[in-house]
Amino acid sequence: MQNSKFYFQFLLGTALCLTACNNNKNKVVEEKTIPVITEQVSQNSVSQDISVSGNIEGNKTVKLGFMVAGKINQINVAEGQNVSNGQLIATLDPSNYSIAKEIADVQVNQATDEYNRLKTMYERNSISESDYKKIDFTLQGAKAQQKLHNKNLSDTKLFSPFSGVLLKKVAETGEIVAAGTPVLVVSDISTVKVNAYIPESQLSQIKIGQTANVQVSALGENFTGKVTEVGSSADVTTRAFTIKIEVANLKLKIRPGMIAEISLPASPQKNVVAIPASAILRTPEGQPYIFIADKGQAFQRNVSVGNLYGDKVEILSGLSANETLITGGQHKLANGSKISVTNK
Repeated sequence: MQNSKFYFQFLLGTALCLTACNNNKNKVVEEKTIPVITEQVSQNSVSQDISVSGNIEGNKTVKLGFMVAGKINQINVAEGQNVSNGQLIATLDPSNYSIAKEIADVQVNQATDEYNRLKTMYERNSISESDYKKIDFTLQGAKAQQKLHNKNLSDTKLFSPFSGVLLKKVAETGEIVAAGTPVLVVSDISTVKVNAYIPESQLSQIKIGQTANVQVSALGENFTGKVTEVGSSADVTTRAFTIKIEVANLKLKIRPGMIAEISLPASPQKNVVAIPASAILRTPEGQPYIFIADKGQAFQRNVSVGNLYGDKVEILSGLSANETLITGGQHKLANGSKISVTNK
């Protein structure tokens, strides 16, 4: 009876042990199945963009001054204010030039009266031809002086030669300025230019007419521009070449002096296998490797990497198009790990 009882307990214990072992075995299998994210590898047409910083200037910038000397009477615009073509933007005190013009008018009137009187006498042969020509020359000289003083009086007014924006006031109201001294700086900003420097190693990739992406950080906006000039000689110290990129400024939001980030797509483009940089792991020795998904398992693959294109890295060898790359969860994997794909 005791032997039968002992035998029953032995069978019961064995059954419980087998059940526990099976449960543990299932748990081990479940723990080894690792969820991952995958993507299909493909070839992409890419180019190594050239990125440089540049300074924005107006399409046309001029320093304006009066054609005559005098005291500035008034400046009608403030820095940063828009001006239109032909707008009166500053004046000089015209008093001296008005008086000079009045004197010239009197001299013309006197010479005209004298000319008319002597002309009648000349037609009656009462005076010589030389006397007649003398008064004729006197009248012509008086009229020329009149034109000069009219122009001087007109030049006490300064007009904008084109529509744009007033960048800077070089002088202030009340100052006495000489003829030709810069007073105001006006710039045409309907179109702006971005000046940048390109290293000589990349110059061969820049062409006139090439499209460029221009990001103006101060505005938080991107604009499309076009390369209009490429320097013919390098800076002696930096060995860089100047380029100019023209950008349409329809809303006049871009202002001279702002900084722009320029991105120029290099040519020619090429087809490469490029994968997210986050998918690449490295051994302690520095060897880059990835994991490939195949039939529910992850397999480690050493790769050779090339250029960086944005957030993707070129794979030179070790990976082909149409393979399934593990891009998430790869840090938990070992070669041959069982996986479950959780792509959404």
